[in-house]
Amino acid sequence: MSSTSAALPAAWPPLPLAEWSDTLATLHMWTQIVGKIRLACTPLLNHWWNVPLYVTARGLTTLAMPYRNRSFQIDFDFIDHQLLLQCSDGARRTLPLKPRSVAGFYREVLRLLAELDIEVKLWKVPVEIEDPIPFDADEQHASYDAAYAHRCWQVLRQSARVFESFRGRFAGKCSPVHFFWGSFDLALTRFSGRRAPERPGADQITREAYSHEVISHGFWPGTGKQDAAFYAYAAPAPPGLADFKVHPQEAFYSEALGEFLLPYEAVRTAPNPDLKLLSFLQSTYEAGAMLARWDRTAMERLE
Repeated sequence: MSSTSAALPAAWPPLPLAEWSDTLATLHMWTQIVGKIRLACTPLLNHWWNVPLYVTARGLTTLAMPYRNRSFQIDFDFIDHQLLLQCSDGARRTLPLKPRSVAGFYREVLRLLAELDIEVKLWKVPVEIEDPIPFDADEQHASYDAAYAHRCWQVLRQSARVFESFRGRFAGKCSPVHFFWGSFDLALTRFSGRRAPERPGADQITREAYSHEVISHGFWPGTGKQDAAFYAYAAPAPPGLADFKVHPQEAFYSEALGEFLLPYEAVRTAPNPDLKLLSFLQSTYEAGAMLARWDRTAMERLE
């Protein structure tokens, strides 16, 4: 066996939700705190593209954010397990990533920002979760398993790499590969160029996010009884999408979620995980684009 083949299992590590759900819940809130700082400090971009975090060679980052005549950024480092706050004038602070309550993390981040002469007003209530606890009152979530945080980042990093390859096949409007802290998922979205009808019951967030027709793909580490999975959906969903046969054989349509799912475990254990994932991304895109009559000739790059 070659050294490359031997490295594959570590490259796509196991990520069983039951073994790290407490850490995931805590880390989700930590990323929301950092994400809300980015939201507060950046101007609105279409489809809320100013709010996500981005995968780096060591973790997740806000990228540079403007603050008065300076800029700063906040990075999660899942190798040395620390939060880094860095400014354009050279000022720098760090916070160890270790078992710590959400409330404690929130207080420490605000303290470090104050030391850097940065004042940010945040809405302290988490989003996109049931029964949210304000950050400054959340002593319930306080777990941090460094090994599983590292594994999660590894999966995000590998997924982002394959997503970037898939993104390069499309010449139309396409989002970056970015990490949405509200739902704790990595996402990549393609656009048809046509405006979409307003979704029933749409609020300000969904109205902006789905103002145009999209086909979106992503990775989600799971929740409840649903383990980690890759997903794909079209919005609005064209008639017949749920019944469309997609690849690979492990992929299926979830009526409850209204999207296609491919279990992460099917990708992780495949002889070639990249090809398995790419087949899912391509076949689900083709299903949505064909049924919704996208102008594929104009938007797809020739191989």
